[in-house]
Amino acid sequence: MRQVVVLRPEPGASATVKRALEHGLDAVAAPLFEVEPIPWQVPDLGAFDGLLLTSANAVRAGGDELRKLTSLPVYAVGEATAAAARERGFTIVATGERGIDHLLDSIPKELGLLHLCGEDRLDPAAARAGMSFVPVYRARIVEERDFRLPDGAVALIHSPRAGRRFSELVHCRGAIFIAAISPAAAAAAGTGWAALEAAEEPSDDALLALAARLCNKPVPK
Repeated sequence: MRQVVVLRPEPGASATVKRALEHGLDAVAAPLFEVEPIPWQVPDLGAFDGLLLTSANAVRAGGDELRKLTSLPVYAVGEATAAAARERGFTIVATGERGIDHLLDSIPKELGLLHLCGEDRLDPAAARAGMSFVPVYRARIVEERDFRLPDGAVALIHSPRAGRRFSELVHCRGAIFIAAISPAAAAAAGTGWAALEAAEEPSDDALLALAARLCNKPVPK
């Protein structure tokens, strides 16, 4: 069976591995980054009607300052993000499973949104005047990482930054398959792979469905 390599940081990596195993895939975790909190302060709440969360990492790394924001309704990308926010006492008013742009399209443009995010982020496709970004965590590169992958391995790329980092580490690409969560993540991985495809939508389920399909592709000789 082909090996599926999950590159996202923990604890997301283990969660994806668990889902992959449930799909019958042979998955292992090999995180490229480690998430760590960074100091931050809550801005003036009077300017905001809601809290935008696109990663559970923002909730895990947010610390005590998060308690000052629980009065704001939460718009979350992904059920994992929504679940982490609920555990911290937030009220979820909308959960999007198809990425930040799709979620923002469902939210009135006049709402002021506070987006707790990472230092390295992908901005929404459409700018919103009432949105402010506050980084609360960073993803630190795992320096010691050996990527001598077996031929036919399928690497899961969860972000453009992961795509760029993976392309720096792996030079013998011709027998490695890439399953990326978005076109931007796929483009960041570069060229020369056995196959490089983006999931139909930016979700773990769609990414794992793509990985399963790539596992059935023949390895180039």
